[in-house]
Amino acid sequence: MNHNLTHLHPYPFAKMAALLANSTPIKGYNEIKLGIGEPKHEPPAFVLDVLHENLDKISHYPTTNGMFELRQTIAHWLEKRFYLNHVDANTQVLPVMGTREAIFSLVQAVIDHKDAASENHQKSSSKQMQPPTIVMPNPFYQIYEGAAILAQATPYFVPCSIDNDFKGNYRAVPREVWTRTQLLFVCSPNNPTGSVMTMEDWEHLIRLSDQYGFVIASDECYSELYFDTAPIGLLQACAALGRHDFHNCIVFHSLSKRSNLPGLRSGFVAGDAQILQAYLQYRTYQGCAMPIPHQLASIAAWQDEKHVEHNRQLYQEKFALWMSELGELLELRMPEAGFYFWIKAPDQFDGDDELFVKALYEQANIHALAGRYLSRDINGYNPGQGYVRIALVASVDESREAIDRIRTLLGA
Repeated sequence: MNHNLTHLHPYPFAKMAALLANSTPIKGYNEIKLGIGEPKHEPPAFVLDVLHENLDKISHYPTTNGMFELRQTIAHWLEKRFYLNHVDANTQVLPVMGTREAIFSLVQAVIDHKDAASENHQKSSSKQMQPPTIVMPNPFYQIYEGAAILAQATPYFVPCSIDNDFKGNYRAVPREVWTRTQLLFVCSPNNPTGSVMTMEDWEHLIRLSDQYGFVIASDECYSELYFDTAPIGLLQACAALGRHDFHNCIVFHSLSKRSNLPGLRSGFVAGDAQILQAYLQYRTYQGCAMPIPHQLASIAAWQDEKHVEHNRQLYQEKFALWMSELGELLELRMPEAGFYFWIKAPDQFDGDDELFVKALYEQANIHALAGRYLSRDINGYNPGQGYVRIALVASVDESREAIDRIRTLLGA
């Protein structure tokens, strides 16, 4: 077996299962799941209709790069949503089977050990070989780290704390780290903190990419769940800088959160045509082509914005409800986008995220996620410790019930 498998950390939900293994939820309360970021709003019926109407096409092999009609639909959506002059559907867009597998596989295609060995030799042939580095936020979506480990690259974690608006201080990353970096992961809107990159933030990272030659991979799967202003995307920042070739810039988008279709496993990668050309070759061997019925359903979803607006309104209603009912009892901070609360564990639980999520489960039958499981302890500091992630994915009625139980738990 690949020895790097032994270096993988248990997934956050496996850690939660271990934490709660000997716990029993209070009787009389139905289970409310706010731990996993799985959308529970109704998926758009017209998309499901398209899927059903085209089930006969399951008998055909799909191509790895997908149908032109789907790529063209995605290109048009990107142009309209992010104010882009032109996106080439043939070279700058690639449909994928959900962004989770795409994030993982892109790392395997991008990381170049030969290039790292060459640079290390030029510096000093007597020094120990330094593996390529992948820079990522901390806390983070664990696929970034797992993909890095299995690509035999070294993760470098940038803490996202209240001191840097939960976005990470990339200016504090040492030069020697950037010189080894081949890939930078950014998540905007961020999971779990809800922070959003500004144009200034993007410009700084693009300048660093130009200086050191690394690829920027922007995970933008929560980009359509916002409140007042649509978040700026990486390709939008590129266009504003006149970089219409999106050099060394790649974005990931998905229908899971935008359209409440997590089981459709439909997303796309877009950006630098040279990177996507090589990545397409990789995927041809990997064998992750989207089924044709899924592609046709995806076209319908990307072409419609009404269901997305309705989806946003539901989340806005729930955030407003939580803020009005619990804002004085919990240290709630409105995210800039996304559907997560990144909550400071209450003082009555000693600010301990594990104690708080255990109490939520045992005394209120509510599932939440301890923040320390989403981050890594670096030099004695874990930026997720003391925080709890709550996903506002349940219905409005369930949200009201969860709020009542939490008020009781907190003695209100």
